[in-house]
Amino acid sequence: MSKLVRYIIKISALITFGILFLIIAYILIRGIPSLKPSMFQWEYTSENVSLLPAMITTIMIVFLTLLIATPIGVFTGFYLVEYSKRDNKLIEIIRMATETLSGIPSIVYGLFGMLLFVIRLKFQYSLLAGTLTAAIMVLPLIIRATEEALLSVDNAYREASFALGAGKVTTIFRVVLPAAMPGILSGIILSIGRVIGETAALMFTLGTATGIPKGLFSSGRTLALHMYVLSTEGFHVNESYATGVILLILVLLINGLSTFLSNKLTKEN
Repeated sequence: MSKLVRYIIKISALITFGILFLIIAYILIRGIPSLKPSMFQWEYTSENVSLLPAMITTIMIVFLTLLIATPIGVFTGFYLVEYSKRDNKLIEIIRMATETLSGIPSIVYGLFGMLLFVIRLKFQYSLLAGTLTAAIMVLPLIIRATEEALLSVDNAYREASFALGAGKVTTIFRVVLPAAMPGILSGIILSIGRVIGETAALMFTLGTATGIPKGLFSSGRTLALHMYVLSTEGFHVNESYATGVILLILVLLINGLSTFLSNKLTKEN
C-alpha cells in the first residue's frame, strides 16, 4: 500500500511539473522571437506596442498595494495571535471572514472596487482605485500568512523574553517578529505575485489606458492587462506572447528574491 501511494505521489509530481514545463516552454517559444527593442520605448503607439508603460504601472501598483496592505495585514495578524483571547467570538468571526475572503474570485473584487471606488467615490478608472482594490484583495493573504508565521514561533522565546524583563511590545518586535519574518515575507511575496498576475479586478478599477499614470487619479494598465488586451484585440497576438515572457521573467525574479531573503533570514535566526 505504501509503495502504491509513493508511486501515485511521484506520478502526480511529474504531471504537475510536466504541465508547468509545457506552459513555460510554449510561452518562451512563441514570445522570445517576438521581442523587439521597439517594445521597450517610453511611449506606447499602435506601431511599437510598447510594454514599458505597463511594466512601470505594474511596479507602481505593486508598491502602492504593499504600502497599504502590508502594515494593516501584519498588525492584524499580530493582534489575532499576540493580543486577542483564544475564546473570543469576534476573533473567530474575523478568522472565518479572512478565510472566506481568500477564496472569493477576483472578478468579485473588481466589481466591488468599481461600484465603490470608481462610481460611488468618483475616483474614475485610476491608479488609486486599482491600488485600493488590490490591497483589499491581498489583505486576507497577508493576514493569514502573518498569523501562521506567528503561531509557528515557539512560546519559549516569548517566555524567555518576559523572564528577562522585556515588555510585550519589545518581545514582539525584538524576539517574535525576527523569528516569524520568513513566513511573513512569504505571504507578502505571494501577494505580489497575485497583484502582478491580476487582470479582472484591475480592469474594472485601474482601466486599460496605454500611458504611464501621471498621478493617483490617472488610468493605466499592468503587464497582465496589457497581455490580455493585446491577445483579445487580435492584431498583436505575437506581442502578447512577448509580454508573457517579460511577465514570466518578472515572476521568476520575485520568486528567486523571496527564496533568497527567506533563506537568509532563516540562517540569521
